[in-house]
Amino acid sequence: MNFRPEYPRPQLARKQWVNLNGEWDFAFDDKNVGVKEKWFQQAQFDRKINVPFAYQSELSGINDHSFHDVVWYSRQFKIPDEWNNQRVILHFGAVDYRAWIYINGQYAGFHEGGHVSFSLDITDNLTGGNETVVVRVEDPSTDETIPRGKQFWIEKSDAIWYTRTTGIWQTVWLEPVSPTSISKLRFTPDIDHGDVIIEFDVLGEYLHKKVDIEIGFQGEMVAKDTIELYESYNKRSINLYNRQIFRTSFHHIGWNWSPENPNLFDIKITLRDKENQVNLDEVDSYFGMRKVHIENGMVYLNNKPYYQKLVLDQGYWPEGLLTAPTDESLKKDIELALEMGFNGCRKHQKVEDPRFLYWADQLGFLVWGECAAFPSYSEDAASRLTKEWLEIINRDYNHPSIVAWVPVNESWGVPFIKGNKQQQHHSLAMYYLIHSLDTTRLVISNDGWELTETDICAIHNYNHGSNDEKAKYEAFKESLSTKESLLSSKPANRGIYADGFEHRGEPILLTEFGGIGFKVGEDNGWGYTSVKNEEEFIADYRRIMEAVYASKALHGYCYTQLTDVEQEINGLLSYNREPKCELTKIREINDMWHSKLVRF
Repeated sequence: MNFRPEYPRPQLARKQWVNLNGEWDFAFDDKNVGVKEKWFQQAQFDRKINVPFAYQSELSGINDHSFHDVVWYSRQFKIPDEWNNQRVILHFGAVDYRAWIYINGQYAGFHEGGHVSFSLDITDNLTGGNETVVVRVEDPSTDETIPRGKQFWIEKSDAIWYTRTTGIWQTVWLEPVSPTSISKLRFTPDIDHGDVIIEFDVLGEYLHKKVDIEIGFQGEMVAKDTIELYESYNKRSINLYNRQIFRTSFHHIGWNWSPENPNLFDIKITLRDKENQVNLDEVDSYFGMRKVHIENGMVYLNNKPYYQKLVLDQGYWPEGLLTAPTDESLKKDIELALEMGFNGCRKHQKVEDPRFLYWADQLGFLVWGECAAFPSYSEDAASRLTKEWLEIINRDYNHPSIVAWVPVNESWGVPFIKGNKQQQHHSLAMYYLIHSLDTTRLVISNDGWELTETDICAIHNYNHGSNDEKAKYEAFKESLSTKESLLSSKPANRGIYADGFEHRGEPILLTEFGGIGFKVGEDNGWGYTSVKNEEEFIADYRRIMEAVYASKALHGYCYTQLTDVEQEINGLLSYNREPKCELTKIREINDMWHSKLVRF
């Protein structure tokens, strides 16, 4: 079976590549003897696994939920003949949590961090015949100082925590590159001047080389530039609007990216030898002209107030866990959310596959990017999370769909942040670090409550009660009604801001609420409230959304949640993505009070 065959890195695409997904040899190393016994040299593993699915998943072919903290992978591959004289790069989409890579029995590299991509140049380890890659993975099941997110550190999933993911869980692939090649491609849009700022590095010998940049929009060439290289790092600003008013954000049919008009520019960058005109490297990518900022207590998209209607998305699938079964599965989740009238999602406690972000860019879907949290604070935990964020922003910077970063959620990992200065400093450090790396997006310091410095006042409140709890519902409605009532509320018996911090006029959004429990299959589970049938489900959703839309102080929301996940049956869709009601009815409710939003 051809598992996840699509090209895995849409933001920097090359024509030649080899997908290494599929059947690998696999072994548990519960006694941790593999290194001592040199399994990396004579790997004879007793199991098979389907990469890129973790052994805990059905699609892996193993489906074992018990703890196995050390696992090994092995497979053979052959380098295509036409890759001669090229450097060969081995890419891993994501491996949770620590990975040691061996090529033909030789150590090739190491990576720590379970949520983003890494690559190794393995050229010097190759033999020219049948090659062998061996991967040793260590994933400490009960370690609460590593970023875990929703992966439970107790063997059986429970409450809001789910089945763990150990090992390879995104695509593994090979790519040939010239000894002189392009890397670290970065686009920064500036819609106020109509410019796109292009940055890239060239690895290898860059003197006597040229780079051609070609930018197209909807099949038409709009800009072309040629750069003669004198440095490995290069930066260029190219104007796209060119004094044409219909291209700008001033006009509603302009060239900017938004959920309503997900306009994207295609870009091709060609590196060639100046003397003999031979092409050394060619990459295809894309970007969107998009701006997000806060002003007058509101979020602005492309210099216009924008009301965000987000849905919480855990990014789990019953047969693949953190790994989507197919590329179409990622696309379908976005299409279903759009069909229900949402314009984006908060990707919760997960760094999602770049293919999801690609489809969000293509379809017009806002994304709040988030990383898995560590459960318990320590200096080691703080440094591990920091390292992951450096890699997240480096990988995902170019996606126009991402409009906000969420480094901390509900004081997870910083349980004493209310008054603990060290934990407050961690929140502040993450806020300023992310802004120092990315000036184009908003940062939420602690989504839910006990915020420190933040661009959005993000509040969680599930106190809407059941349909028969009239007093509780009225109190919920009152708590949302004005800025003062929102800021003085304590929905989880926690203040909205940590000690020493206060609201400074940033936009207020209700970023978790709802979670209506509705069982549609055989599995039992829970929700924040519960209903018995579709009619009650729609009525309860309407009741909750009426309170949200009645607020004069909220400037957006994030409803919990898109799908059921394991024991949580509080999604708008089942775990298998079956609608729990007619989706048009959810959309009608989401759109019903649109006239009230004109003020934004």
